Amino acid sequence: MALPFSIRSATLQGMKVAAIQIVRQLRESGHTAYFAGGCVRDMLCGVEPHDFDIATSATPDEVQRLFPRTFPVGAAFGVVLVLEAGHQFEVATFRCDEAYLDGRRPSAVRYGSPEEDAQRRDFTINGLFLDPVTNQILDFVGGRADLDRQLIRCIGDARQRFTEDKLRLLRCVRFASNLQFEVEPATFAAMCKMAGQITVVSAERIRDELIKIFTRPNAGAGLELLQTTGLLPVILPEVAAMKGVEQPAEFHPEGDVFTHTRMMLDDLPAEPGVVLAFSVLLHDVGKPPTFVRAPDRIRFHEHDAVGQKMTEEILRRLRFSNDQIEQIALCVGGHMRVQHVQLMRPSKLKRLLARPTFPVELELHRIDCRASHGKLDNYDFLKAKAAELPAEVIQPVPLVTGHDLLELGFTPGRLVGTVLHEIEELQLEEQLQSHEAALAYAKQRLAGGGSPG
Repeated sequence: MALPFSIRSATLQGMKVAAIQIVRQLRESGHTAYFAGGCVRDMLCGVEPHDFDIATSATPDEVQRLFPRTFPVGAAFGVVLVLEAGHQFEVATFRCDEAYLDGRRPSAVRYGSPEEDAQRRDFTINGLFLDPVTNQILDFVGGRADLDRQLIRCIGDARQRFTEDKLRLLRCVRFASNLQFEVEPATFAAMCKMAGQITVVSAERIRDELIKIFTRPNAGAGLELLQTTGLLPVILPEVAAMKGVEQPAEFHPEGDVFTHTRMMLDDLPAEPGVVLAFSVLLHDVGKPPTFVRAPDRIRFHEHDAVGQKMTEEILRRLRFSNDQIEQIALCVGGHMRVQHVQLMRPSKLKRLLARPTFPVELELHRIDCRASHGKLDNYDFLKAKAAELPAEVIQPVPLVTGHDLLELGFTPGRLVGTVLHEIEELQLEEQLQSHEAALAYAKQRLAGGGSPG
């Protein structure tokens, strides 16, 4: 049977060849072995797999004896990492799971058959096996039919599947949005009923699923599904609060803050990266608490500054890295300064262009405009300036240092920093262009007793 898929990249082709070699070696040793789970789903959907997982009748000990380079990353659950041809593969023994007591993993496992292994998985589209030698699909759970119908359905009883591992609630959202599939009614009903139980999952696991939802295709649909299932108010109540928050129609004809954010998420470029995706998600998170219906129109006073602080708190709660928190918060806090960019003094404009997050902020502004009033004049202006001004103009080498000022007779203290900043501003304004001119300015400031002349 021909699959509607072909490996396009050399890396993936090499990975697939190595995975097939592992399957062949297992079979030559008398074991059953197939490709399993997500890679089979992706190939049937015509999508390049991220990796190739292998399911086998071989026990972890037998797998480790067969392959020279292995790591028992989850041997207690039948999982061994095999290194082959520079790639790594999860090789898992067919198993049945005993009771799940912590909402995350089974208390014990026993080895079983391919049919039993398929039954313990989460969704039918992830319960398929592929014989990579013959291209035969093994389907014990109706996954092929659900792929054809573009349906996400739990294997067996939905509430039981979600009870076993509460993270599956978010995984369901991810698969439905990324693949643009519908969620089967019984599965959807169970999600809505159990949404509040997501809190038993660690912040790190929730964070990783949210990243996959918002950095992959159809992120806006993912946001909507999080909201309709009741998951969003539990894990991101600050984002859920955007729903129904009005905006001034002259700037936001698209509707409320939630609608605006969803539209922006759907306009993200392919593989946007964590910083851009979460800057989009959180850029207006400060609007609900700053909403004011003023006499002239609706206003959100300092929602950018409020949103920056909220962003830091949200991302810390979800255990994002310090670097990601800093960058995303800077983008959220700075997203409104672009509206006056064509009136900025040269020094302020150059400082904006020199910000390490400027490329992300520029793309954030573009998406923001496209999901509201549609005007891109500031975006075009900034893009032209960024192309026009070289790095040495945007971030020139300082004309003087603090040591230079001390040699002139300055006393260590606040005045040194103040004068250095003034000289930097004048340099960016191109009013000071040499070391000598900067020293002359500093001497004048010193002679004036610290007051600008």
